[in-house]
Amino acid sequence: MATPSPPPARRQRRIAVLLLRLIAAAGLAVDAVVHLRLADRYDAVGSTVSQGTLFRIEAGAAALAVLLVLLWRRRLGDLYAFAVAAGGLALLLLYRYVDVGALGPLPDMYEPVWFTDKTLTAWAQGIAAAALAVLLAGRRGSRE
Repeated sequence: MATPSPPPARRQRRIAVLLLRLIAAAGLAVDAVVHLRLADRYDAVGSTVSQGTLFRIEAGAAALAVLLVLLWRRRLGDLYAFAVAAGGLALLLLYRYVDVGALGPLPDMYEPVWFTDKTLTAWAQGIAAAALAVLLAGRRGSRE
């Protein structure tokens, strides 16, 4: 006995959700890889906590977000992934345009230039955050 296929609208929604998850995961993966690759270059920035350490933390947070978005697929995981992507982008833009200075144990991370890895990460985080925002908005009032 053949299993009936879902209605076309339901199938299209599932495909759209899958594509959004893949886009979000790809953006978060780029974020993780770039931060991990750059971490050693920033180990000398800071005394208590180095910028390299913060880059490694961001890479780990983004890697966990990739797993949650692809494997766990729950609202809480999507919220975490959105916070990682949007928060990372917000901090990248803040430290690009504002000289905040050192904050307690955190180093002064002001870097008023754009370079390839920073631009790539900003785009990846922005795209991931946008895809996750659509996923989260689409889940309101519906069960995935």
